[in-house]
This record gives sequence, C-alpha cells and structure tokens, in this order.
Amino acid sequence: MAMKQINVLLVEDHMIVREGFRKMLELEADLHVVGEAKDGRQAVAMAKKLRPDVVLMDIAMPLLNGLEAARQLLQALPATKVIMLSAHSDDAYVENAIESGAVGFLLKQTSAQSVCQAIREVQKGNTFFTGSIAKRIHERDRNRQSPNRSGSLKSRKAVLSSREVEVLQLIAEGKANKEVAGELGISIKTVEKHREHLMQKLNIHETAGLTRYAISAGIVENSIQVTIV
Repeated sequence: MAMKQINVLLVEDHMIVREGFRKMLELEADLHVVGEAKDGRQAVAMAKKLRPDVVLMDIAMPLLNGLEAARQLLQALPATKVIMLSAHSDDAYVENAIESGAVGFLLKQTSAQSVCQAIREVQKGNTFFTGSIAKRIHERDRNRQSPNRSGSLKSRKAVLSSREVEVLQLIAEGKANKEVAGELGISIKTVEKHREHLMQKLNIHETAGLTRYAISAGIVENSIQVTIV
C-alpha cells in the first residue's frame, strides 16, 4: 500500500537553513515540500494558496514573526498543522507557540529523524515537542499550572490585535513610523495611533520599552542566530 504524501511548507528567513531542511525532507518518500517562505507574511499568503498539510515555521522572522503568522494562517486554514522552530527553548517561547496554535515545537539543532517524525506525528493529529520541552510540558500539565511570565502570548493575545502585533514587531525592528506605514500599507497617522494604543495597553512609555517587550514575548530576537541543519 502506497504511503500517503504529506505536503510541507517551509518558513525560515535564513536561506541556508531553509535549504538544509528542504534537502533533508527530500530524502523522505512521504514528505513533499510544496513551497518555501522567508517571512511570516509570505508564509500566510503561500499557505492560503498551497494549502499544505504541515507548516514548519521559524519563530523569529522579519516583517511578521512566526507566532503571529501561525495565528493568521490557522484562522484561514484550521486543519493545517504548524510546527514551530526556534534556537530557544525558554518556557515563554514554548507557551507562546502553543497559544498561537502550534502542535509541535522543535529546536533548530534537532536531528533530521526527529524533524521527520514530528511532521508525521502532527499529521496524524498528535503533538510533538523536543524531548526536554515535552518533559516540562508534562510537568506543567501534571501540576495544573500554566506559565504566566510577563510577555506571554496568553496575556498579550487578550489585548493586542493582529495589526498591533505587526506594528509592534516593526517598531522593535527599529523602523520609523513612515517605514512601518509603508510596510503595512497604512497611513502614518494610523501607525501613530497604533503605537499610542500599544503603549497604553502594555503600560509602556517609551519605544525602548516596546522593544524589550517584543523580545521577551518572542516577537523579535535581540540578536540574529543562524543554525545550520
């Protein structure tokens, strides 16, 4: 009996890492890469067009991070499974990924065998987390306690709209209001209003505070890290 093919969309802003994942998946008869995206915004558009079974997505990306991309993507394609990739395994990152709708979380330095296993497991309807993370989640569930760090998506999700998250990311990336307006296709005045609302909702009073918040929430990284798979 022929093995059912699983269509995968790769989302990673570093080309060398993306190529590594593609070559790795191409060795598997049942895994087929249907497309590659270099940022979250492109990922959402491609997913709507290609309708992949599984999306393998980096968290930290320019323009639109993986967390917000997952939320937008899953609103349009609830049957699609999202596996998050990250160089970090902090509780806040993992919790944010789960809150975004991801059913898997892998560290970038994980083995090829684990990546392929994760894709197959989530396609079956299961969850898959890197070993050390899975253990922490099990402990958390056993204790009936959910991480509630400052910056967790759970708290942020309740107060920030998707557009506000997009504006926050671009501000944290150092873009001026005019650049943010150009990226999002909105007026500078609208950007200023979003910035004002962000500061009010988060009780933050300067741009540096917004940047620190974005870093703590996993929306942006404070340094670029490339891991070759």
